This record gives sequence, structure tokens and C-alpha cells, in this order.
Amino acid sequence: MIKRKNKTIKFIALGGVGEIGKNMYLIEVDGDILIVDAGLMFPEEEMLGIDMVIPDLTYIRDNKDRVKAVFLTHGHEDHIGALSYVLRHVNVPVYGTKLTLALAAAKLKEQEFNGNAKFIEVNSDTVVELDSVNVSFFRTNHSIPDSVGVCIHTSEGIIVYTGDFKFDQAATKLYKPEIGKMAAIGDQGVLCLLSDSTEAEKPGYTTSEAIVERELSNAFYNAPGRIIAACFASDINRIQHIFDVAKDNGRKVAVVGKSLERIYHIALDMGYLEVAEDLIIPIHELKNYQDREIVVLATGTQGEPIEALQKMAKQTHKQLNIQAGDTVLIAASPLKGSEVFLFKTVDMLFRAGANVISGKRTIHVSSHGSQEELKFMINLMQPKFFIPVHGEYRMLKAHRKVALECGLPDEKIMIPDRGDVVEWKDGKLALAGKVPSGNVLIDGIGVGDVGNIVLRDRRLLSQDGILIVVVTLTKQDKKIAAGPEIISRGFVYVRESEKLMDDSTKLVRDIVERTIAKGSFEWASLKQEIRDELNRYLFEKTKRRPMILPIIMEV
Repeated sequence: MIKRKNKTIKFIALGGVGEIGKNMYLIEVDGDILIVDAGLMFPEEEMLGIDMVIPDLTYIRDNKDRVKAVFLTHGHEDHIGALSYVLRHVNVPVYGTKLTLALAAAKLKEQEFNGNAKFIEVNSDTVVELDSVNVSFFRTNHSIPDSVGVCIHTSEGIIVYTGDFKFDQAATKLYKPEIGKMAAIGDQGVLCLLSDSTEAEKPGYTTSEAIVERELSNAFYNAPGRIIAACFASDINRIQHIFDVAKDNGRKVAVVGKSLERIYHIALDMGYLEVAEDLIIPIHELKNYQDREIVVLATGTQGEPIEALQKMAKQTHKQLNIQAGDTVLIAASPLKGSEVFLFKTVDMLFRAGANVISGKRTIHVSSHGSQEELKFMINLMQPKFFIPVHGEYRMLKAHRKVALECGLPDEKIMIPDRGDVVEWKDGKLALAGKVPSGNVLIDGIGVGDVGNIVLRDRRLLSQDGILIVVVTLTKQDKKIAAGPEIISRGFVYVRESEKLMDDSTKLVRDIVERTIAKGSFEWASLKQEIRDELNRYLFEKTKRRPMILPIIMEV
């Protein structure tokens, strides 16, 4: 399959190592750059007001003439969510399976991408011929159909990126992995394996989806009233289970949530969901059925289910609220950093009268392989070199240990940091520099305009509030014409802190009059003095440090 001898082979992770999400990997062969996956990450708790996070695309922008193609492994947002931002810099074909490209197209529309995206559909038998390499694919088992691994065929061996995977022996037809093809790839000679590390700390095997379906069936059978089932919008396997079990138990299903409805319709139209004709009902028809005949399938604004459940528990959801006797099934694991939010939500659901089934019963399992499945992948591929990807650092280290147990020598395993350039040269993998990497924060329509300083200001505002100090001076003789007036937001309740505010006002007046008396002065130094002295005084009285904004005007 190889057209020519390849001289340089490099691997760069712009995201997806040392973190969960934001998967984007660059394979550089003889100067040609192939982008594999283009994912986003949902904001961590301290990223106040941020909608999502994407990788730093500086290296792609600076080398856009060398980028030849984008390859997508599957349709989850942590693998396709940043595609529109990549395509704003490079105009190259995007290769993916049928469902993956449909979900990617919907994501581009949602993110108001105005350019022309050249989508090229592939399947596991496709071979993409590029100038420097050929690219082929193999089917994997994940929670969404049409998931594939990517093989980049070089003259020195195959570079294999697994994408997200597990090995479920009871997987249905849509989700069956091509184990025989993986073994054949290993026999051809794998130069380097880049493998999913999400569950590398978990021993044994990931529980089969067949167990999940059985547990869901029991939960549905024993539920006396309505069932509210919450899952990720893109977990199509789980959605199929809920439809199947609802049908078996004589219940109708109402679908709630914009992202869930969008993905549901795409998957249904393309034949990736099997749904009985009379199973689905509109949400407004729930009143026509008895409680024991109803299932509500729900997700939140970002396809994340916990937020929607909390609104239902608070009785503030637009379409549906929790009532006594409801059974809530949380068929999803919480996003990183949202565990406390989940526990609080479960507590609120119980207070609202619901029975909550989550965690203790196997109504949800991971869609990533545990240690024995990771070993199986390594043994199938028999790689010369191994790079764990897709996971936080402790997961990458755990995956390294798994690889050692499979007999790979330590010097053949490399754990890169974001932005590290890993080069294959003279029969070895070695670090060969670093490229710009990090987080680009998306807030509304702003891309990267919110940085660390803005986040720091938001944190300060959230902790101790803000004081705005307004003073008006006369232009001629620089006397105080009005004020000082102090406006407080989020610092103290003004009606109960009148003395503090009066003393603060007097302090500002003294500072201004003292500065004016000097004759000539600079506005900046006056503002800084107000900030410093007021900050010192307020901390002494309250042990708080609000953000202080002095505004000085002339009339």
C-alpha cells in the first residue's frame, strides 16, 4: 500500500493527553499533516461563564498549507466539537463514517459555521490514498454506532489510533468490533499504537451492555409511576436500550431536550435506531396516559442530563417537573468536576418525591475498555512503540503499566504532554520540540477572547463582589462637584452596612481632597490610591477584598 519511503514521522497531541476530552492528534509524515479528531471539552468548575474549551489551533493555523485532511473516529462531541474552528483555518476534506459526518454537519450548523465543509464518507473497507501515506479503518465497539479506528500506513509500519473502544462480547450488529481485522493489521506490522486510556485504572473487563439492558428491564417493570430516564444525548446504545425496554413494558416514550431530539432524529432517519412506530409520543400528550404507561427520556442543554433533572426537581423545567411516585434512572456517569452537582441533584430529586436509581445498580456502564480489553488491543496490534492517549495523566500512567504487563519494554513506551512533538527517527521515538498548546475558551461568540486575566476577574467578582466609586470634579478649579458615591454589588447588603459605606465614602473624599490640594496630579495615580486605601480599609473591617473600580469624571 505504501507509495514511497517515508523520511520523517511525527506525532503531536494538541489535546486529549493529561485531560478528558478535547481530543486532537496530529500525525505528520514527510511534512504532510493529518488531523485525527477535533474535539471540545466542557468547562471545568473554575471556568466561570465559559461555554466550552477547544485546543490551541496556532500550529494548525501557522502550517495550514501542510494540512492535508481531517479524520474523525466517531460522533461524540469530545471528538468532533471543535471541527468548525479547525475548518475556519484550513480548507481540507473531512473523512468520517456516515453517522459521524451527519452529527458533525449538525454541529457545524449549530456553531453557525458559514464555510464550505468537504465531507467524504468512509467505511471500514475504505482506503484513502494521500501523497505521503494511505489511510484505512477498522470498526470498534463504543456507545455510538459507526465508530472506527484509524490506520496510517507508512513505509516504516502502520500508525494505529484506536479511537474510543471496548470489547463487548454481547455487542449487537451495529456495535460489533472487527477483531479479525485488528489482528490482521497487527500481522502487517504496527509501528506505533495510540490507544484509549479512559478506563486504564479499572481492572478486569467493562460490564456488558446486555447486563445493562437486563437491569433497565427490571427497573422499568418495578416502577409504579412515571419513569424519567436521563442519559447523554449521543449515547445511542443507551437510548436504544431505553426504547426497547419501554416497548417490552408497554410504555410510551417522550423525548425532551434539544440536542437529544436532534441526535435522535438523525440516528432514526439513518437507521441507527430501531423504534416501534407508535412508541414515541409528543411531550404534550403525556396527560392522555396513566403514569405507569409513561417514560420520559431527557437530557440538558449541552446533551448533559444532570442539569435538566435539577430543573425538574426544582419545579422550574419548561416541559416537565418531578412529582411524587416518579422513578428517575440516571443512565450516565457525571462529567469531570460535576460529581458534587450530581449528588446534590439526587438529593433534590428525593426531596421532590422521586425514587432515584443511579450508580448502585448497573443501569449504565462505561463505553471504554478496562485493563483486560486494553491488553487485548495491545496483543492484537503487537506494536513496536506505544503511546497512551485520551486520558488524564494518571490514566496514561496506568495504561503504561498495562503495556509493560503485555511485554512491551519501557523504552518503547512514551507518555507525551500536550504540544510535545514525538518523532520517530533511527528506530527510536524521541521528543523533538514543542508546539503551542493549551486551552482556548469559547464564551458566546467569542473565541479565545476570554483568558486567564478575565477568568481571574470573574473569580474575584464571584467571591467578594464589586465596589464602584464615582467622583465628579469641576473642570476649572478641580473641586468635588458630586459624590463620592459608592455602589456595591455582591459585597455587602448596603442597608445593613450604612456605617461601613459612610466611612468608606468619607475615606474616598479625604483621598480626593488631599490629592487635589497638591495642585497637579495624574488621574491614574489618584485611582490607584483610592483602590489601595479603600482595599486596605475594607479588608481590615470585613476580611473581604472586593474588586474596586474608581470612576472619576469632569464637568
